[in-house]
Amino acid sequence: MNTYIALFKGINVGGHKKVPMVDLRQLLTKSGFKNVQTYIQSGNVIFQSSKDNTAEIEDIIQNATTSYFGFEVSVLVKTRTHIKRIFDACPFSEEKKQASYFAMLYDKPDEALVTLASEKIYEGEEYYILNDCIYFFCEKGYGQAKFNLNYFERKLKTTATARNYNTMVKLLSLSAEI
Repeated sequence: MNTYIALFKGINVGGHKKVPMVDLRQLLTKSGFKNVQTYIQSGNVIFQSSKDNTAEIEDIIQNATTSYFGFEVSVLVKTRTHIKRIFDACPFSEEKKQASYFAMLYDKPDEALVTLASEKIYEGEEYYILNDCIYFFCEKGYGQAKFNLNYFERKLKTTATARNYNTMVKLLSLSAEI
């Protein structure tokens, strides 16, 4: 069995795309996944599967959630190992890392697009686009940031979903336990 982490984008935000975690756990269990656990309401799911193709797993989850909840949601599935690699590759100092965000990209962007997107700079904000993650730190906190994930999705021609340091730590901890 492989351990996976599914990251849903944009659910349970401002009363839109409501997905109760109890229903999501039951749905994924009925879809054939094992040891399904959720963490907070923002769509973090840890589970096991004998399948080893993350794209296939994403399709199963997207089809099941669209059918059950009646709306489409973007979902990114990574192995625990891949999430750990992203977490460990954070280029910030430990102090900044603990206050940073990890915007995981659905596809690794072309280097020319990374160069173009990296031209945008904001005072007090730092980011690095490495492989399939944007590592982001803002002195004033994410809520006060000028950094715009939509800008990077357009420039990099991919979708992204962000998690903070504490969520990453918890997902890695929970996924190590199953």
